[in-house]
Amino acid sequence: MTARTGGVLAAAAFLVLVGLAAVAPGLLAPHDPVQTDVASALLPPSGQHPFGTDQSGRDVFSRVVHGAGASVGIGVLATSLALVVGLVLGSASGAAPRALDTVLMRLTDILLAFPEFLVALVVVALLGPGHANVAIAVTIAAMPVYVRLARTRTRTLRIAEHVEAARILGVPPLRAFLRHVMPGVVGSLSVLATIGIGSSILAAAGLSFLGLGPTEPSPEWGLMLSGGRNVLGGAWWISVFPGIAITLTVISATVVGRRLRARAEGRAS
Repeated sequence: MTARTGGVLAAAAFLVLVGLAAVAPGLLAPHDPVQTDVASALLPPSGQHPFGTDQSGRDVFSRVVHGAGASVGIGVLATSLALVVGLVLGSASGAAPRALDTVLMRLTDILLAFPEFLVALVVVALLGPGHANVAIAVTIAAMPVYVRLARTRTRTLRIAEHVEAARILGVPPLRAFLRHVMPGVVGSLSVLATIGIGSSILAAAGLSFLGLGPTEPSPEWGLMLSGGRNVLGGAWWISVFPGIAITLTVISATVVGRRLRARAEGRAS
């Protein structure tokens, strides 16, 4: 086993652990994430509280575990929506007349001209805070990349030899498009989405850190980072552990996504 393969397996194993925390946090978390205990406030990491406690005496480890559901859930939801919308708009643009294609691409270029986080920040500022609005904002910010890729792949596959052969054999254009073009477009977007999940999680956490996402006492990684910044000097664990969770999740998703992209492009060993 090479070091690269070991790194990919470790990243995949960590993502499985995060997925388990998101789906069944009760299997990993020993305490109620919102139960306060003022007498146990700001305790450092110990056997009873592996990640310590926060200002309200809540177990940080349990909050990190339960926070995976919100943070990862928003990231996965936003990425899935961006993929679907990007697939529809991008494939439509690639198959549409030149005038419509030009309009859709110019709108896409406008969104691509700005950093994703800035677009998400503006959208959620207009919509207001909350889980749903953060997911919508991150979706809109991530969508242009999927639109551009779907359009490029559609235009490439439409003139591929096997598609032309299907048309010559009398296969209806719509059927040929759905059977021979769309699978290739979906495959490319799916690989990109694996990498994009990490970016979406990071964007959602950033919005929550700024107070535009979920509110207290909801356990969410970005919100936990924000909650511990005022006591970072004396109670570093409140912010450090959710920060580590975000970092490792984003890195793991990127590593696995890049591996999948390499395999799709025939470059993986």
